[in-house]
Amino acid sequence: MTPDRLDRRRLLLGIGATMIAGRADAQADPLRTALDDAVRLPPREALARLAAFDPAALAPAQRLDLVTARAGLAIDARLAGLPATRGRQGGYRPLPEARRIAPDHYALLLARPLGPVSPAAAQARLTRELAALHARAAPLFARIGLATGSIGARYSALWQDERYLYPDAAAAVADMAAMLAAARRRVAATIGPVPAWCTDVTVRSLSPEEIAAGRNGYRIVPTPSRQGGYIVDLRDVRRRPAWTLPSVVAHELLPGHMIQLGLEGVTPPHPLRIDYAASFVEGWGIHAETLAADDGVFADPRAMLGHLHWLIFRVARALVDLGIHRDGWSRDAARARLVDWQGEPAYFAPFDTELARIAQEPAARVAEAMAWLAIADAARGRRRREAHHRLLAHGRMRSDAISNIS
Repeated sequence: MTPDRLDRRRLLLGIGATMIAGRADAQADPLRTALDDAVRLPPREALARLAAFDPAALAPAQRLDLVTARAGLAIDARLAGLPATRGRQGGYRPLPEARRIAPDHYALLLARPLGPVSPAAAQARLTRELAALHARAAPLFARIGLATGSIGARYSALWQDERYLYPDAAAAVADMAAMLAAARRRVAATIGPVPAWCTDVTVRSLSPEEIAAGRNGYRIVPTPSRQGGYIVDLRDVRRRPAWTLPSVVAHELLPGHMIQLGLEGVTPPHPLRIDYAASFVEGWGIHAETLAADDGVFADPRAMLGHLHWLIFRVARALVDLGIHRDGWSRDAARARLVDWQGEPAYFAPFDTELARIAQEPAARVAEAMAWLAIADAARGRRRREAHHRLLAHGRMRSDAISNIS
């Protein structure tokens, strides 16, 4: 989970120090030195420090570091003058409870990890996407004999079907391992050539010791010297029907986070780019689910309904984010919409937990959903391997850079 935004500058300083220590050439790189200085400076001073650099004269990864840092620092400079952020250098001070946020303020919070996407445009696009997802789900429900009721109610009914509930975690892991093996074979056709270590990943469930320690599911990103993997939370395995897991394999493993984060780790972006293009990571994971769908992974109608439920979850929580912070929805009204739209919560995001998180992190869920749609738009109409190479070659990007991949 993302650290509290109040501690963001402290986090950046720590990441920056670690990365610099591991890069002997950092001091010889003027841009790198200027970016490291920018982490420690107030936003306006940081922007002045970076003003002399010409993006056109830089290599692609350096260019992304520079333009991303400039865009984010400019937003932080504006946020720093707002009442909710007075006294710090950027980001957002969580409110004690949800309330409407001034439109200009919310727009900045959305743009900070994403790019120049307006809240109004996001709300209109996400509303259309939710309607389209429901329209795709309806005939699939009819095929399996659930033809009436809201989409949410039909998902709740499907969740109770004992035939698709695992008896134990071992059975779920065995299925996920088989899905992962099949996904590994599709990577070359979907993404193109990647280093072998990127696909050297495994899946296992949390150990009893990890559960006792309170750990949730987590990732181990692969590196040239370390096998990657996803450690999945199956402590309440009866809440994870078999038809919900194929999308999890695509999102968390292949062709999702293991490839994107693995490749990015070879030449890590500067910490400022990590922060100011943060939504790209989740956006790629969601896009990876849709790639699996394109490849026919969810041919069974229930598997496709599982895939659509994950997408509905992403879009619905983004719309609730907008509804609470822009339109003044109450927590109860927002919860009712989630129940109607998706029926059942995502395993790791019970409705009340998710609503509390949305209240404390305005615009974050919208940014993630819109990053996915920016990636999907950029890839549409292109040869998929070429598009994905351009999206992944130099690490995460903001939405305007995504739309300009060439």
